[in-house]
Amino acid sequence: MGESVAEATITSWLKEVGDTIEADEAVLEIATDKVDSEVPSEVTGVLVEKLFDVDDVVQVGQVIAVIETEGQGAADTVAAPKAEPAKQEAVAQVAQTVETAKEVATSVSSSEDRFYSPLVKNIAKKEGITQAELDALSGTGKDGRVTKHDILAHLESRSSAPQPAKTAETPKEAPAKSAAAPIIASGDDEIIEMTRMGKIIAHHMVESVQTSAHVQSFIEADVTKIWNWRKKVKDGFAKREGENLTFTPIFMEAIAKALRDFPMMNISLQGDTIVKKKHINLGMAAALGDGNLIVPVIKDADQLNLVGMTKKVNDLANRARLNQLKPDDIQGGTYTVTNVGTFGSIMGTPIINQPQVGILALGAIRKVPAVVETPEGDFIGIRYKMFLSHSYDHRVVNGALGGQFVKAVKDYLEAWDSNREI
Repeated sequence: MGESVAEATITSWLKEVGDTIEADEAVLEIATDKVDSEVPSEVTGVLVEKLFDVDDVVQVGQVIAVIETEGQGAADTVAAPKAEPAKQEAVAQVAQTVETAKEVATSVSSSEDRFYSPLVKNIAKKEGITQAELDALSGTGKDGRVTKHDILAHLESRSSAPQPAKTAETPKEAPAKSAAAPIIASGDDEIIEMTRMGKIIAHHMVESVQTSAHVQSFIEADVTKIWNWRKKVKDGFAKREGENLTFTPIFMEAIAKALRDFPMMNISLQGDTIVKKKHINLGMAAALGDGNLIVPVIKDADQLNLVGMTKKVNDLANRARLNQLKPDDIQGGTYTVTNVGTFGSIMGTPIINQPQVGILALGAIRKVPAVVETPEGDFIGIRYKMFLSHSYDHRVVNGALGGQFVKAVKDYLEAWDSNREI
């Protein structure tokens, strides 16, 4: 699954109880964020038990099914169905507790007397733990701080305790509260259900706008040197490397350099805590055939030369189009880039990819008349120019930093060495 992936949602079971399964044959399909994957069986045998249903969220490392292999005793086979109702009831109770917790809008914060780490806050928010409940916990950490183990132990004891009637009634009331508004359409209108990925993207976009104070800075860059240089070297590069040299890796190289110059753009905001990232992992938004977007990540982008960057960009873009990305390919991004110029747009106001604090939109490269300054004087010339649109989180990035960063990207692009070897 990749070390940065913690959980997945079951989207479909490909096998039913009683089916024979071959080793490496797919048993079910899962989804992590925007990537769908098949889970193969590690053994040959018969599926005797499914421990989770479709749409259940499962943590990495959890047992999701039981497969009987040759050599197991008959007694084990008989015992499994008898235990199944109890296991299903336990799983249903845990799932109900999780879903109930998700309905609770929880916000916890530290105080002068009680400090809570971002991890503890995130667990409290996810599990619906109130401020008062968290403040009542006894911490085993330094200076009495509540640790991850403290809060998980509390959750375990809470889930095993008898639940009041009010908790049991909550799931029954939820459908009425979240009932969808009736769809209004005429007889000639076509009703189209949103895809699962579309729903995930919509949720993330709304959540980002509600979370971050979005501000934009725009700057125009003269990329004439890059245009002419690429035109000169692209055929030889393709023949030598077997790769198409696009503008994207060139832009990614400049952005990675700018992030190294301005490390406070390479951060995440978790509650009231800023996490300064050690690695520069660039996400690049890629359009899929169905119109949706996915954001594969170039890990340690500042460590790649232009050849390596080109190969990485092309590999991720190709696998995105073919729906062959792995879950870890879209995890761990620290800053995102989107190329709105692909569709002819000269600029855009992209939405931040949470919990990052910035995203850069690359506009279309245009051939325009421009004032060219020379030692002999100014004159009008034909130049290749593009707009860079920088959206950033004004809670932690002020206008000076946001503007200086995008100006640094422009300066790197305009200072391109026309004699550069690749």
